Amino acid sequence: MLRQGLMLRQSLKAVNGLRGGRQSTVLQYACSFASGTSWVPKEEERLKKVTTQALIHEVASEQMNGVQETVPWFLSSMPSAYFRTVSDDLRKTHLKAITALRALGQKDLSLKIENKIDDNLTDITIMQTTPKTGLLLSQLKSINAPPDSTLSSIRINSSADGDLALNIFSYEKKHVQNESATLADGQKIMAHIESLKSSGGIPPESLHMFSEESLSEYFSRCAKTYVSSCLPERFITQREMFEKVRGTDGTEVHFESHKSHSHDSAAWITIAAGDVQPDELLRTAASVLAPKDIDIYRAHLDTIRDDAKSTEDMSPTAFVTMIRLLVSPDPAKLSTDKSNSNFNEIMTGMRRAKWLDDDVIRLGLVDYPEIGLEKAEIILALCSMLHSPLSKLNPYAFASVKSVTQCLGDRSMYMTHAASIAELFMDKFRPEGNTITPSEFAAKAKALKDIFSQLQNQEARTVLLKMLEATEATLRTNLYLPNRYALSMRIDPTVMAVHPPSAAAPTPFGVIFAYGKRFDAFHCRFRDIARGGLRVVTPNNADQLALESSRHFDEVYGLSLAQQLKNKDIPEGGSKGVILVNNAGLDPSHKQFTVRSAVKAFTDSLLDLITKDGLKGQVDYYKKEELVYLGPDEQIIPDDIQWIVDRAAVRGYPTPAACMSSKKGAGFNHKEFGVTSEGVCVYLGVALEKSLGINPHVDPFTVKITGGPDGDVAGNLIAFLYRDYPNTAKVLGVADGSGVCEDLNGIDRDELLRLVRESLPIIAFDKSKLSSKGLLMDVNTPEGLLRRNTMHFVMKTDAFVPSGGRPNTINNDNWRQFLDSEGKPSSPLIVEGANLFLTKEAREQLYKHGGVQIIKDSSANKCGVITSSAEIAASMLLSREEFLEIKPELVKDVLTRLRYLAAMEAELLFREFANYPGNLPHFSERISGAINKVTDAVTDALAEVNPGDPLFDELLPLIKENLPEKLAEVAWNRVPERFPVQYQRNAIASTLASKLVYQEGIHLVEAQPIERLAARAIMYYRESQSIEKLAAELETAEWSGMDEKKKALVVKLIKKGGARSSLEVF
Repeated sequence: MLRQGLMLRQSLKAVNGLRGGRQSTVLQYACSFASGTSWVPKEEERLKKVTTQALIHEVASEQMNGVQETVPWFLSSMPSAYFRTVSDDLRKTHLKAITALRALGQKDLSLKIENKIDDNLTDITIMQTTPKTGLLLSQLKSINAPPDSTLSSIRINSSADGDLALNIFSYEKKHVQNESATLADGQKIMAHIESLKSSGGIPPESLHMFSEESLSEYFSRCAKTYVSSCLPERFITQREMFEKVRGTDGTEVHFESHKSHSHDSAAWITIAAGDVQPDELLRTAASVLAPKDIDIYRAHLDTIRDDAKSTEDMSPTAFVTMIRLLVSPDPAKLSTDKSNSNFNEIMTGMRRAKWLDDDVIRLGLVDYPEIGLEKAEIILALCSMLHSPLSKLNPYAFASVKSVTQCLGDRSMYMTHAASIAELFMDKFRPEGNTITPSEFAAKAKALKDIFSQLQNQEARTVLLKMLEATEATLRTNLYLPNRYALSMRIDPTVMAVHPPSAAAPTPFGVIFAYGKRFDAFHCRFRDIARGGLRVVTPNNADQLALESSRHFDEVYGLSLAQQLKNKDIPEGGSKGVILVNNAGLDPSHKQFTVRSAVKAFTDSLLDLITKDGLKGQVDYYKKEELVYLGPDEQIIPDDIQWIVDRAAVRGYPTPAACMSSKKGAGFNHKEFGVTSEGVCVYLGVALEKSLGINPHVDPFTVKITGGPDGDVAGNLIAFLYRDYPNTAKVLGVADGSGVCEDLNGIDRDELLRLVRESLPIIAFDKSKLSSKGLLMDVNTPEGLLRRNTMHFVMKTDAFVPSGGRPNTINNDNWRQFLDSEGKPSSPLIVEGANLFLTKEAREQLYKHGGVQIIKDSSANKCGVITSSAEIAASMLLSREEFLEIKPELVKDVLTRLRYLAAMEAELLFREFANYPGNLPHFSERISGAINKVTDAVTDALAEVNPGDPLFDELLPLIKENLPEKLAEVAWNRVPERFPVQYQRNAIASTLASKLVYQEGIHLVEAQPIERLAARAIMYYRESQSIEKLAAELETAEWSGMDEKKKALVVKLIKKGGARSSLEVF
């Protein structure tokens, strides 16, 4: 009974200490009595009343004693910053809670108090008795932010005796701006600055930041509470740091040792970072410090508006985040060696906190602290890069990147071996004359190989040997660039091969890999100067991530090879970039930000390897200039495009406007002008007539489409179908990421076009517009998901145009679903608007068993890359103002050329198909192969031919033929100066190759010996020039005794076959 009474009194003291506050926390205390009855006799009301009064008096007295003890302790133990930054009301709430916690007299107690300040601001206070190192990190991982809110500030406070940690996390509703500060709020700061000015304490180069006008403008960017409570010294430091990172994605770190009464060794670390999630930055910084047994005793987090990056919705990217940490012990005093390695590693971690992946911190500081961050990053980068080829060797042992690293973690010896590879990697690229010689590298590599070859564990042996091979194959890296956003490597492509190269699977020209915060990325290209889209893949769970990772390089290889075939008409070879973002377990509100950060990190790390700015002072085993041109693909948004162009300019990329295509202003936005869909429509029209005997201008025809009305290719395809064939085209089915719409009577045209205009997905379709034979299903239901995933297989239409969807959607395992029980295809014609929607095997099987005519992607959707190439050329030749001035005429010329090149190839494709055995994809590949064969041969032949040489000048007019007419008119004379010489060689070669093949067909080229192909192609150009002159003379000459029809026929025959006949090589 006595014990029960004591328990109840203790509980009452705690509860009473918390009552009266505005907090929403509820403490529940349960007492279980063996007797099952109250300890107060129910039948004695008087005794109950007396006992109640006595208990109230006792608890109140004890609580008063507790308050009398706690208040002086509170006032003397809490830091002065706490009293400056915390309101009176909140301090009272804290004091009540602290009194209750101290009254309980127990260690390791935690209490959370949530205060809703107003509709937009919520403070969450977490108190912890007897705090331990890493407390802040654990709180950041466990705290749940209020809905639709982001961390806006944090105040970390510890009592002087170390008995209590009191951390306040302030969350603001997104898209809400705090009340800005004014000069009146910063009077103390301004007075201090004036004092420094008078004593010469502010350097002359910094004075402009501290004028009254400048300070007033800066205060307006800051929250009122920040300016009014900030110490002047801290304000000056952070003002200078802000100026260094404003308008950028950079990070600045300031360090100063600090003398503290409560800590023998302490330091302040200040981090300023633009375009970052504040809670992520703080969590990563804490993650770097905790494994070093460095505790955070005080912290301030503030955000300062950055107009250079501000957006209408005031997203996190519109702010510079300032974090100031009081840590102990002082990191500068941790290292015992002369290199001060511990301190350097911590500072590196702070500087790269924004870009550092959690797995790197875990491996290099927690699981294997002897390895460190740099080696851990190299190990994880190599494992991630090699996952794809390793999974082909053993799909079970190497099912995910995690399983690859686990092979090394099974025994510490294996991880030690991996660290030796990382050290060799570092030695190979160590700058400042410390790089090991090639012979030293070879000797060390051989010694490691001998050790690894003797390992009994087959999986560990395989991984280590492959990592060593990758280290040998790395030609460039940005490892030693201090401000890199990710770790990137330019590698010999052969290291990624599983099988020997072949005609069907050639070795790429170059591969770049990047490993960064929550992403891996490959860029693959098949020619020295290349262009292709950059896409983002975002699996939402760990299993899907493992699957996408295993086929990551396969996807980028396949897409870039398809791009190489597609780029046959332009100077640039084929390339592709694929960024695989790890969204698994990520807060949904952070997903878009993570994707945008991954795009930036990959692009910047790519620029590290191809710009003079990035390569300066770095060890380079490749030693050649590289030009890479990018374009937008899946999940790349206009903001990404502009950022890439701007960043390329900052990094010194030649003609930065040419680095990224589809720019909104001085560019040809693919979606705005529907350039890819223009070509798809041309092919669809030709194919309907040639394959199915349907004249689309006269005969009704039906279509099904994958890809939504809000998509580039699908949306514009829908619009162009109704533009070109308003009385005959009928769309029966549309499926996209949101759902599926089907209507056997034809989906309502006006409603579809509304979705296109408003850029809405198919699920936004108005159901009332469906006929009795229509349906609309959401992908978020099991039935809708199944219907969406099978529509393209089962719906009967004349043509199927995949205009969106993942690569290999129709493959060797499921192609039979496209045929009904009688073997008839659901659509006898497929025009591939989307890349790699069908695998090579699926195309062959559908033609063989269903007679399906398929226009391959490298032919059907090539017009997008032709447009991007024209934009690259215009960006090199014109200023932004010049571009915008003639943009309407440029667009008109580009669209005209697109339709011309699409029609030229379509006519050749069906001509070859009609006259020789094989399916359409077979001839599509042969056309691309023939053009590329000539291009490569001529390019190689011109390798030592330079501007000014007779041959170069003779062939130079070919470049003009490939330019939009208006561009050639305005800027043709700038080509020799502004086009890189190698680009000119490529442009000459590709234009000549296209002319030859489209005019003469594939067989002439395929019959030529490779060693004579370039010479004969140049001969063909000369003969064709002569024939053109001859034909022009004949057209104007007087032919006695011959009527005009016969004359025209003679001229036509001469134009058609004159150049080929003159060659006498067939």
